[in-house]
Amino acid sequence: MSRGFTSQMARNIFYGGTLFFVLLFAALIFDTEQRIPKRSNAGELTPAVVRGKHIWETRNCIGCHTLLGEGAYFAPELGNVYKRRGPDFIKAWIKAQPTGAPGRRQMPNFQLDDKQLDDLVEFLRWTNGIDTEKWPPNVEG
Repeated sequence: MSRGFTSQMARNIFYGGTLFFVLLFAALIFDTEQRIPKRSNAGELTPAVVRGKHIWETRNCIGCHTLLGEGAYFAPELGNVYKRRGPDFIKAWIKAQPTGAPGRRQMPNFQLDDKQLDDLVEFLRWTNGIDTEKWPPNVEG
């Protein structure tokens, strides 16, 4: 004779389901943690990359640009700018700012010297090497 659905059965289903999903979540975290180091093919963090990241942060580039999808959407994505434009273009563009073109957003001139430009370009080269699994979806970011 069936007594129906009891509170003890409901409690067992709740605890069993909770345990199952906690274990599933832990397995997914473990799998992700194992994959991330294999995906990062950007190369070694050199002192130039570290200095370039410092320039990126102190000039608040993320306040206007996105980098790998993170940041503001006021200016272009720079995660793949090294591949799109190359180091010489990046340096010339930064030096030429602001262009003074009417009706366009203007990037400020940060008065970076050649060493700082080289470091910033090295940081952008390093970020270009990260496997982003095809992000951004188009080549222009």
